Amino acid sequence: MAENMSLLSLEDDLTCSICLCLFNNPVSLLCGHSFCASCLEASWNDTTSSLSCPNCRMHFNSRPDLKKNTVLSAVVDAYRFKAGISEPVSDPIEVKNKDEEIIKCDNCMEAKAVKTCLTCMASYCEDHVRPHRENAVFRAHQLSEPLPDLMDRLCPDHGKLMDLYCSQHQCCICSSCLQNVHKGCKFTNADDQRIKHKTDLIDKLNTLDAKTDKNQQVITQMKEQQSKLKEHAASRKRILEAEYRHIREMFERDEKEAMLAISKEQEKGQGKLASLIKKCNENVEKMSRTKSEINSLLDQSQSLSFLKTSVDLPSVVNFEPYSPRINVDSKEVIAYHSSAVALKGWISKILDQPAENRISILKPDGVNYSANCSGNQFPGTSENPASLSNPRGMFSVSPIHLRSPSPGAPLRTRDSGAKKKNPPQKSHAKDLSDHKERKDQRANRPWIPPKGMSPAFSKSMESLLDFNLKTVEIPEIKNFAVSSPLDNFDKRSDLLKYGTILNFDVRTAHKRIFLSENDTKATISDEPANYPDIPTRFSVCSQVLCTKGFSQGRHYWEIKMSSNNFCGLGLAYGRIDRKGPSSRLGRNAESWCVEWFNMKLSAWHNSIETVLANPNPSRVGIMLDCDAGSATFYNVQDRAYPFHTFVFPFSKPVYPAFWIFSNGSSVSLCKLTQ
Repeated sequence: MAENMSLLSLEDDLTCSICLCLFNNPVSLLCGHSFCASCLEASWNDTTSSLSCPNCRMHFNSRPDLKKNTVLSAVVDAYRFKAGISEPVSDPIEVKNKDEEIIKCDNCMEAKAVKTCLTCMASYCEDHVRPHRENAVFRAHQLSEPLPDLMDRLCPDHGKLMDLYCSQHQCCICSSCLQNVHKGCKFTNADDQRIKHKTDLIDKLNTLDAKTDKNQQVITQMKEQQSKLKEHAASRKRILEAEYRHIREMFERDEKEAMLAISKEQEKGQGKLASLIKKCNENVEKMSRTKSEINSLLDQSQSLSFLKTSVDLPSVVNFEPYSPRINVDSKEVIAYHSSAVALKGWISKILDQPAENRISILKPDGVNYSANCSGNQFPGTSENPASLSNPRGMFSVSPIHLRSPSPGAPLRTRDSGAKKKNPPQKSHAKDLSDHKERKDQRANRPWIPPKGMSPAFSKSMESLLDFNLKTVEIPEIKNFAVSSPLDNFDKRSDLLKYGTILNFDVRTAHKRIFLSENDTKATISDEPANYPDIPTRFSVCSQVLCTKGFSQGRHYWEIKMSSNNFCGLGLAYGRIDRKGPSSRLGRNAESWCVEWFNMKLSAWHNSIETVLANPNPSRVGIMLDCDAGSATFYNVQDRAYPFHTFVFPFSKPVYPAFWIFSNGSSVSLCKLTQ
């Protein structure tokens, strides 16, 4: 009784979590969970996702080979017997498959075959295979595991075993076929070809799994980017709403002041008119009293006393009444009206322009700045902002020598090895101080209106200019050095001390790139070169690396460009991607480059762009200092003028890398001479 109760208590552990019934033909996965074979097959057939355990979601790269759990099946059978539960009806599909897997002996046609003789082309059970194992006559016969497709392996023309594979016709053949139809063809062993084909399919399956995982990772990253983009947009909206609300509050405040000025003028005019009306009423009253006195005397005209009377006219008779012309158009009201009209025209002119051009209208002669999407601000100066080539309002001026460290890399001091004393650079704090002084001078200097401008409009323009000066502020930005390109240079002779000889690596060259002059010149052509398809070759972007990589010391080389447009010069690790869109120089964490694209010069690393001033060089020098972890790019003329420096720690050797796009364009590795 105790044994029965102990067995019956296992009902929950003997239940399939999919069908919630007792296990029927239970199978177990690598994670340890067990299910009914039919339930698990149905679960995997119904889902469109990757194969996984229904309980713990353990992922399987390929469909596991399900084996029956005999121990668990025996426990379930014992439980059914103790509990009095009848056996479940076997799945007809499972029974059919089980029958199909059994290979019968070709001799007795009853027992299960254990071996197949590829010489006799027959399968034998344990009893009938004994002659092949014990008799020396059959020693040369080749035995293998039971084969279900034995007849399919026979050549339909010659009846022999097709144990060879023709590589040229991609089909299985026998020895007679090799002597007749396939004479002269290249052939291999069929089993070797089968192993090779299986390995190839497994590799493709692994590639698909890896690409699927990578796509899932990219989808996750893009969803995170969507969330961040939403938060960033909401933050930007809040900031802009606050700015526009502040502008509206200023206009509303100015409107209230203008309305108040008109009301004051109205009250002033109404008070003056009321005073005149009161005085006229008093005069009328005085003249009415005199009229009454004269009329009473006229009534006494027949008496002697009439001759003795006299009446003097009141002094108000000499006052000539008039209606004054009073309005509210005082100087202040006219100034408000004129400034409103001028401001309306000014704002209309600004709002008609694209957003990136408005700052040059608001501040045509001052220092300008703009904020990029990440919130970092970069100052700049320009005599003619409208001529700047930056389409996003980022002011990059030719005197600026930018340094772009990699994320997390410390900024290091560049040392070219030359013993020279550079002139002191003008600090940014001094620039801000000078700008503030100029701003104060403009604010304190009276504005002189042009000849012929009305005083009211002149006053409104003066107010508008004062508003412009007071509202545009320059943020304080630290650690930003500005230097003149004529002052900041290196002697080319000092750089040539570290000159190195380079050659393009044809194994990495894109098929559009044609190499010539002993692999020192790379030219873009529309006709693809007959290069072999190897893993090291760039297949998407028209790029090429050099044969030599550097991990220590200093190295200098120069490149001559036929056209400094649609080309890029830089460095890359040897592990840079060669196949995908991220293989473009600077669009990944494995490469750094300066790129001319549509006459705009930019520095790229890890898909982050820094717009630079374009010196339009035809010859560019690159000084790679592996010990200091920096790469400086020079505009090579009579001297070498640096225009950009990357600062990054080296973890592996870096190779000179190049990207060229326009048909006919070329880059050449210069031969350096002292």
